[in-house]
Amino acid sequence: MAALLAAACHGSAQQQPLRVVMVDDSGPSSLERELRAATAEGLVSLDEEGKVVPGLAERWIVADEGRGYIFRLRDSAWPDGTRLSGETAKQALRRAMAAQRGRALGQDLAVIEDIRAMAGRVIEIRLAQPMPNFLQLLAQPELGLEHRGRGAGPMLRKHVDGLDWLTPISPDARGLPMSEGWAAGVRPLAVSAMGGERAVADLAAGRADVVLGGRITDLPPIQRGLLGQRSVRFDVAPGLFGLLVEKDSGFLAVPTNRAALAMVIDRAGLVAAMGAQGGGVPGWSPTTRLISPGIGEVQIPERWTDMDMDQRRAVAVQRVAVWAKARSASAKPEDGDGLDLSIAMPGGVGGNVLFARLAQDVAAIGLRLRRVRIGESADLRLIDQVARYPSPVWFFNQLHCGVHSVCTPDVDHLVAQAWNVEAPLVPALYAEAEREVMEANLFIPLALPVRWTMIGSGSGNRLRGLSPNIYGVHPLYPLSGASH
Repeated sequence: MAALLAAACHGSAQQQPLRVVMVDDSGPSSLERELRAATAEGLVSLDEEGKVVPGLAERWIVADEGRGYIFRLRDSAWPDGTRLSGETAKQALRRAMAAQRGRALGQDLAVIEDIRAMAGRVIEIRLAQPMPNFLQLLAQPELGLEHRGRGAGPMLRKHVDGLDWLTPISPDARGLPMSEGWAAGVRPLAVSAMGGERAVADLAAGRADVVLGGRITDLPPIQRGLLGQRSVRFDVAPGLFGLLVEKDSGFLAVPTNRAALAMVIDRAGLVAAMGAQGGGVPGWSPTTRLISPGIGEVQIPERWTDMDMDQRRAVAVQRVAVWAKARSASAKPEDGDGLDLSIAMPGGVGGNVLFARLAQDVAAIGLRLRRVRIGESADLRLIDQVARYPSPVWFFNQLHCGVHSVCTPDVDHLVAQAWNVEAPLVPALYAEAEREVMEANLFIPLALPVRWTMIGSGSGNRLRGLSPNIYGVHPLYPLSGASH
């Protein structure tokens, strides 16, 4: 470890740190993911453009028609001096996978049938079925490998005075070629976390160089004269941004009631109001579909295109009235009218705008929304997740019965069936599964996810390693300049 510390300090100690702020209005998970990616790389990693690049594996081949991935590890060592080998990498990967059981990522990883340590620095991963986007899945930060609790870089982390200091490890200490002039071009990162409003204020005051990890719910109003329009960058990404039904009881126990809730939301108005916080989000659009446009070959239309908002409200009002009348015949007076719904949402100015719009829309049909914190129990929960890989399977796995108790088992069955049929039949099965999800209305899509970054006025000319991409991926390591 001492050798790695020395290698990390070499060349970057005299460089001014890049002051990075991660927005944490939605919780600390995004910061922890990025810190893990910076300090514990996996077999493969993602670069600043969201592309798969070598990590601990220096190269790989795909065998057996996509069912086998054979990785050659680089000639390197773990922080404690243990040599990196197929066996140590296998055990580390198994531990990382075990930590994802019961989560959506764990469902994604169910495609892995076996992990085999081969001779020396070779490891093979066997899949139950071919998966075209497997390398992108394998590059996720949660699959960063650790040996005895430590990763092998590419950066070292030290927590000082509330900041996470990240220092690049020199390539030769990681078993990689050392390029001429590398040390002169790298710098450490000083990483902190705070809410979106405070992060923007720090950026404007010159106390930060770049803000990362912002979500549309974190976005405060942008004063154009303060920051300048060019400093704000938006990534509109495939994924899920909508309401998950967590309690299918009371009003939400009835599918037609859930449909009434889904149809009364004015998504276009919601997108316009939230986007206005940042002066408009180019390319951001509402949706009623589960699967984002351009993912797979699933082609089903948006919902309720034959009805305007007034017609949709009229249908929804009637459904609420029918349910409320039937309930009143047997309910006790102290039980209320059953039209109150709680929704768990993150903090943030953008979240305030979202809640206000949703509350206004559902009030038009007699429902009342109550906002609770993101970690509390609720009837509905805001889901804001960027797809980790471009496949319909990712979307279905977010709602899998192995992850959520309120679910649609028939959808899981259709997706499992799609793994075992001829390729031309797969889109039809996915389309049927998506229709099942939509008819159940256990997830109510609103729009595509949005991620935003902001760059300080003095950072633009020297900020390397930050590139817009469709997955909103902005890893910390490239910002140090070490990968260039």
